[in-house]
Amino acid sequence: MTVTHDYTGRAAVITGGARGIGLATAKRLNASGAKVSLWDMDRERLEQVRSDFSTPIDIQVVDITNWESVEAAANASNGEMGGVDILVNSAGIAGPNFKTWEYPVDEWTKVVDIDLNGTFLCCRAIVPFLLKKNYGRIVNIASIAGKEGNPNASPYSAAKAGVIGLTKSLGKELAHTPITVNCITPAAVKTEIFDQISQEHIDFMLSKIPIGRFGTVDEIANLITWLTSEECSFSTGGVFDVSGGRATY
Repeated sequence: MTVTHDYTGRAAVITGGARGIGLATAKRLNASGAKVSLWDMDRERLEQVRSDFSTPIDIQVVDITNWESVEAAANASNGEMGGVDILVNSAGIAGPNFKTWEYPVDEWTKVVDIDLNGTFLCCRAIVPFLLKKNYGRIVNIASIAGKEGNPNASPYSAAKAGVIGLTKSLGKELAHTPITVNCITPAAVKTEIFDQISQEHIDFMLSKIPIGRFGTVDEIANLITWLTSEECSFSTGGVFDVSGGRATY
């Protein structure tokens, strides 16, 4: 792990922090000096990953689709770390693969609630703390599917497109402050989320990546690390591709 930015004195909330991109990002920021608060639904997993960090971390069991849960976690993390400077919205699910007209309604709602509504609720809860400090960095994890629309994954594609739109709106709303809001649009990254989708869909996603392989969580964390750094001060409302050459616009 290469540390290139100094996060000493900074505090980060990272949703979906118990695994995948969220955990890789948390490790990277913590190794660079940041306090971190991991938000996740999986208490057992949160307790397990404590040992992955060289300094004590804050953990919060949070249902990001529930405002009361998010608000309570935001207040707790702010108190525990003495403030919040950074929010990384990494929590998300893929959902099963169906044609749009065959998609189970409850599964559609679940994907949109977690991937889009959850991102909104976390921003809503954390932004006031950033405004109080007059500083902040927000990075939302969208997807290349939000740009292109993956077949048999319409709620995921729609939710991630919504995350892109939310990022642009919030970025403009905060542009008069030292708070930046950006999102990234990865192509497929092999994490536990692959357990939710069919092999046919996995093969489809791989076929669309010119580099010919899936991304790694550390590669995604590298980009997030820059976007959450003090050096990233003139980019806001931006959409940053990390797609192995798949992105065409």
